[in-house]
Amino acid sequence: MIDFFNTESETIRILVVDDEPMIRDLLEQSLERTGYDCSFAENGEAALEKMALIPFDVVVTDIDMPGMGGIELSKLIKTNFFADVIVMTGQIRSYQYDEIISLGASDFVEKPFSPREIVLRIDRVLRERRLRQIARKAHEELKESYIDSIHRLVMAAEYKDEDTGDHIIRIGKYCSLIAEKLNLPEKFVNTIHYAAPMHDIGKIGIPDKILLKPGKLTQIEFETIKTHAQIGARLLSRSKSKILQMAQEIALTHHEKFNGKGYPNQLKGADIPISGRIVAIADTFDALTSKRPYKEPYPKEITLNILQKERGEQFDPAILDIFINNFNEFFEIRGKIGIFEGESFQDFILSERDSTGK
Repeated sequence: MIDFFNTESETIRILVVDDEPMIRDLLEQSLERTGYDCSFAENGEAALEKMALIPFDVVVTDIDMPGMGGIELSKLIKTNFFADVIVMTGQIRSYQYDEIISLGASDFVEKPFSPREIVLRIDRVLRERRLRQIARKAHEELKESYIDSIHRLVMAAEYKDEDTGDHIIRIGKYCSLIAEKLNLPEKFVNTIHYAAPMHDIGKIGIPDKILLKPGKLTQIEFETIKTHAQIGARLLSRSKSKILQMAQEIALTHHEKFNGKGYPNQLKGADIPISGRIVAIADTFDALTSKRPYKEPYPKEITLNILQKERGEQFDPAILDIFINNFNEFFEIRGKIGIFEGESFQDFILSERDSTGK
């Protein structure tokens, strides 16, 4: 669809489409006093040629014309452009008002009409169009502010990690890409893109000495750090936002394991929400390939091997297979966003935490 829906444009462009020269002349005389920038076409084909070159706000078109008529033109405009359409016809008995509106027209004018009526109809359609533009702009600004607030909230929870900003960007990209590869609905793909970065927000309640400990965790420390899943879920609870609802679900379940041996609720298999199963893989992949207080980033081959060993254990086999089959795409995201040391390392040693599960 060609987006000529420009809220910043001060020039109002009107296109009149009618095969009768007398009608075109009449409307030209009436519209030239309005200050609108007016153009004219004698049929649908000629109108589309003009619309491909110039953004129009309103198209006023007759229905019955040689070649492409107004009905087909209205359908094409609705599909490919953002102009509003006002339909004119002398064949009122052949068309119902609701039928014309359902085709995408914003208004319907019966011939014969007064020039003043056309001007009033155009003014009304333009007012409604402007209100839609304002509403859309406000919605976009609100969405940007909302996403920015989420980003800052996550950063506040994990500000100690210098790579956190890049980490949360990568997690969103990994998860939305996995969702796309799973052919999940577009709405789900968009939601998990913004929800997944909040998976570890509960770490705001974990002491620094545990989060930043370079060595092996004690059993008590490990039990403490596990509580971040429930803390995060509580922080994100009771929201009407679909993004925050999914974020709560992810915070609580991204450490569950497919074999039922995860935490906090030992969910198993499909009992784990698919959002949690997706984030589990993405988060582990990013942790393995990133520098942490207790480890250096792992090489590509080691990372792949660790993930494959957890197929059916920690990870959903079907989702992991999708991830592995597209591994280079995810590794490319990892290489582009944030500091990355490379794909191979000499004298590599598995971290104590990863070798013990803590």
